[in-house]
Amino acid sequence: MQNRIIYILLLFTSVISYGQVNLTVTPDKTTYNGKDIVNLSIVLEISGSENNPQTKLRLPDFSKFNLIGTGSVNNAFVDPETNTVVSQSVTRLALEPKQKGKLKIGSFLITINNKIYKTEPFEILVKDLEKKTSVAANTSKDVYLNMEIEDRDVYQDQPTIAVLKVYSKNMDNFRKVRNIHLPEQENLDIFPISFAKSEIDPSDNGSMASQILAVFMVFPNEAGYVDIPGVSASFNSYAHKDHIVSNKVKINVKKLPEGSPDCFKNAVGNFNVSVVSTSKEKVEVKKPMNVLVKVTGEGNLKSMELPKIASSPDYEVFAPKITSRVIVGTEGMRGEVLANYLVIPKKAGEITIKTEHFAFFDPSDKEYVDLGEQSLAVNAFSHDQILESRTTVEKVNEYTNTFLETVNTPVLKTTSLKVKEKSKFHWNILFINISILIALFIAYIGFKTWQRKKTSVKKTASPEPIGSIAETEREIRERQKVDINDYFSYLENLKDNSEYDKFFLTFDELDREVRKQSAEGSSEDFANVLENRDGSAVAEEYRSLIQRVQIEKYTPVKSPEAMDELLAAVVNLYSKISK
Repeated sequence: MQNRIIYILLLFTSVISYGQVNLTVTPDKTTYNGKDIVNLSIVLEISGSENNPQTKLRLPDFSKFNLIGTGSVNNAFVDPETNTVVSQSVTRLALEPKQKGKLKIGSFLITINNKIYKTEPFEILVKDLEKKTSVAANTSKDVYLNMEIEDRDVYQDQPTIAVLKVYSKNMDNFRKVRNIHLPEQENLDIFPISFAKSEIDPSDNGSMASQILAVFMVFPNEAGYVDIPGVSASFNSYAHKDHIVSNKVKINVKKLPEGSPDCFKNAVGNFNVSVVSTSKEKVEVKKPMNVLVKVTGEGNLKSMELPKIASSPDYEVFAPKITSRVIVGTEGMRGEVLANYLVIPKKAGEITIKTEHFAFFDPSDKEYVDLGEQSLAVNAFSHDQILESRTTVEKVNEYTNTFLETVNTPVLKTTSLKVKEKSKFHWNILFINISILIALFIAYIGFKTWQRKKTSVKKTASPEPIGSIAETEREIRERQKVDINDYFSYLENLKDNSEYDKFFLTFDELDREVRKQSAEGSSEDFANVLENRDGSAVAEEYRSLIQRVQIEKYTPVKSPEAMDELLAAVVNLYSKISK
């Protein structure tokens, strides 16, 4: 009998303790259409101050949903009947279903005083789920574009990766999708990562094959729910040309936490700042010097506001020239941004050049980092001090350098023979400079004598016969014919020197000259001429090369291997079509 009483008391105590924690989850409804968002309300009530949560609220498996928004609020009140403190936490979740039908939402868990509390799982019904792809406006309607976002819950100015795929039952349709145009929107900064097509997946979506067309990075620059517009492309068949557009994607852009430093602008990521002087000569008062402010790291490097050089009565500073060496990849945007300032000291002596305070938000640690100001100490000399510090040899070298800079001949580039300042006297340098001056004078006299002789020969030479009109026209056509080998050599030199902007300008000039021989103005008309003259394979190769050139032209980071392959393709194709 005594054991029964103890058992009843223990059971009653456990019932009372269980009633002190109440965890419930409630959906806004049980049946949803494809466009509806599932809103869940999770309420946690704890009675008494002795019950403390040991873990955070653990969510169930949401692999069949996209979590597009979260929010929570906490409050406390005193229960008048039991005179105990009741703390209440309400969490709201916004879910986007990925498929239709009955979807199960599992249990939410929390541990309080070494005891696990959970909710009961339940099911919801999703009817007629909206498709993620947009059908192409063609008769077959079997080509779709789909844009997928890797992370739909990011901070403001934090990147997320987007992948564009094409779906079709007919694999031959994949080569007909061209001219991909990324969306443009004021509250988004979009940077392409790759336009290289992937291998075809024959069964990505049931009976439909798929292929990755593009990968790009999205930087949202305002908080809230942001819609990323669809990506457009053209679908060229033999009968007609269509325009297809992918789906839109909504992402939740979280507002940056409060408590940011006053010097924080919009830098999100992880950065370092340094300031150095790139001038090799001594710093002279009222003479310009180059100061480089370098920001390195990972984040929104191309859209962030760089730290400026602070104004000071000791120097004058001018607007910088901004250059960047940034790599955009699937791991994020990383590299360095350089601001090259022109600074003119106003006084002699020690001068400290300082940058403005700079701070950034680190999304991995969810905190602001204040790097403070960076400084550069320089010692400026007056003009008299610079002259007094020079030796006799340095004065001779300065005079020689001035002469070589102002007098330059087409035969010898004398500016490359400038003499650098040396701390020791070198007689051989002095003799070399004198020899160069004598040689230049002799070359100048010889060049003038040769010009006079050439002019007199031209005057005494008898005029050649003009010839017939047909011969003249043939000669003009021969002179107008393009020597593509010169273009190939020049393109190879530009590629080797990494002068990619001039490379693409020279290619455009080569393409225009080759098209001009066939009296065709546009690339598409010239492709039709090639198809009639050399066959459809050459015409398709020409169209593919033009599109490949445009893709490489606007790729922010150009690899030497890709440029080598592109030049080889240009030489191979234009050698065939210009015969």
